[in-house]
Amino acid sequence: MNRFDTLLALAARLDRVGITLTRIGLVVVLVWIGGLKAYNYEDEGIVPFVANSPLMSFFYADPGHYKAHMNKEGELVPANRVWHEANRTYPFAYGLGSVIVLYGVLIALHPVFPRAAAVGSFLVAVMSVATLSFLVTTPEVWVPDLGSGEHGFPLLSGAGRLVVKDAIMLGAAVVTMADSARAALRSRGSAGATVVEREPAGVA
Repeated sequence: MNRFDTLLALAARLDRVGITLTRIGLVVVLVWIGGLKAYNYEDEGIVPFVANSPLMSFFYADPGHYKAHMNKEGELVPANRVWHEANRTYPFAYGLGSVIVLYGVLIALHPVFPRAAAVGSFLVAVMSVATLSFLVTTPEVWVPDLGSGEHGFPLLSGAGRLVVKDAIMLGAAVVTMADSARAALRSRGSAGATVVEREPAGVA
């Protein structure tokens, strides 16, 4: 066996490490990003996605006029802040952030409650599919036509690059869901075996 094959053999044994790192990464990202929804700049940043989504725009009071009221990150325009308050931008984001943090906590429960972790991963997979739908519904995910000649599909804007990364989140969620489901089934099988062993003789 040459050195490269030795390295391949070593890499082949790292699948458990990879799954653990994937799970930790999901928890960190979900709790961190969900927690940021407590801040106004993050709440305002997701407005184009929500306002253009057929499944979510009803959460806002005035989704059709958001473009005139967008603040840059770190910027404060009092009139825009007032508009976002009337639009229900912040309450929606607080609720969304709480849900995202909950998903992260569920996944983190894998060592003790793998069934709950499997549910959490499934919900993250669903959320990732919903996020990827923004590539279809949100105009801001593509570079606008401002005169450079470089615009539209497939040229992703900053917002688009943020969204497309959820393809990785989707894959990670499926991997951790499968792993947690296997752990839950193993735990259930062990519990069932214990019950059978403790049953008195003659019990069908």
